[in-house]
Amino acid sequence: MAVVVVGGHTRNIGKTTLATQILASTRQLRWTAIKITQFGHNVCSANGEPCDCSTGDHAVAISEERNAASGKDTSRMLAMGSRRVLWVRTQQGALHEAMPRIRKEIAGTENVLIESNSILRFVRPDLYLAVLQPTELDFKVSALRYLDRADALFVPDGTDSLHTSQWPGVSALLLRSKPVFPLYDASLAPEALVWLSTRLTVGSAKATPPEARSTL
Repeated sequence: MAVVVVGGHTRNIGKTTLATQILASTRQLRWTAIKITQFGHNVCSANGEPCDCSTGDHAVAISEERNAASGKDTSRMLAMGSRRVLWVRTQQGALHEAMPRIRKEIAGTENVLIESNSILRFVRPDLYLAVLQPTELDFKVSALRYLDRADALFVPDGTDSLHTSQWPGVSALLLRSKPVFPLYDASLAPEALVWLSTRLTVGSAKATPPEARSTL
């Protein structure tokens, strides 16, 4: 089983777009996709607005997406080829409480794609892909913490070079050491697909179960 994590340094920069493009381009890998949302004080961490993703008195909620036409991020993942899609909601700082359920849900699956930065605290994926938008100055602490572990960087097409960004604490040398691919709206860049296909073939052969990767 290969585990791929897609993250990004802030919200609304194309993480789900990249995830769905990977799912659509590699349907033969029979993915289980997981989107993780962390919330606090009845405010969604995805967009800062009041939301209904709060789990009430419980720290964790996990549901399976079954509607491929609603337009939600999880629905897009299902529509674009994932065999199964899970939406994991946790309170801020409580992702560790969801890990036993996550491991149980993906036990026996063929390949797993997870949209989250924070999951990297608990698993060592075969690939970590980070979306960076040079025009957005906000940089999540979780994204900065794990940036050095990124196997490749994806930059929305038409934006400035990563190497001219002014993010405090982000090393230009680190950015230059990573493969960088354009992120298009419609489909995965051909050069990114070639790179990804090669890495997934190798990663699938070497992957270890998620339980073995856990740092809990």
